[in-house]
Amino acid sequence: MPFRDDAGRWRDILGALNLIEQFVDGMDFETYQADDKTKSAVERQILILSEAAKLLGQAAEDQCPRHDWKGLRGMGDILRHAYHRVEDQIVWDTIAIELPALKPCIASAVENLSKPPRR
Repeated sequence: MPFRDDAGRWRDILGALNLIEQFVDGMDFETYQADDKTKSAVERQILILSEAAKLLGQAAEDQCPRHDWKGLRGMGDILRHAYHRVEDQIVWDTIAIELPALKPCIASAVENLSKPPRR
């Protein structure tokens, strides 16, 4: 299996954002906090998003400069290495506030990558 390119990483981020939206649709924080299956699914998608963001490096900041890429990458590190310290409220705030604000920029990046190059 070949390694992913940047276009694939942008699509991975958009896919993770879409799945997180589906997983928490109609939930409030209390419902989310009580649902271990949804929390696990959301955390898995955040891991994917954060790893793709790490691999994109500076390209992520260049494409979507107003977003907290360092924080998203760091959240992935916590989920991977300090899973016992995960705070549901921080994850919820991220998925309820930060990720919806990020999604339009990611969707734009994916759309731009899908356009054929100009000649």
